[in-house]
Amino acid sequence: MVPKDPVMLLSYVNTKLRDFYSDMEKFCEEENIEREELEGKLKEIDYMYDKELNQFV
Repeated sequence: MVPKDPVMLLSYVNTKLRDFYSDMEKFCEEENIEREELEGKLKEIDYMYDKELNQFV
C-alpha cells in the first residue's frame, strides 16, 4: 500500500527506486501508480524527480 502522507510517500518511493527499479517508468508501471499524480504530491513538499539519480530530491 502506498502511503498518503507526502513525507512518508517520499521515503517509500525513493526506497523502492533505489532498491528495486532502474527508473521511474518501471516503478510506476509495476506499482500501478500514475506518474503525474505522484510527482504532483511530491512537488507539494518541494521534491522533484532527478532522472540521473533516480530519486526525488
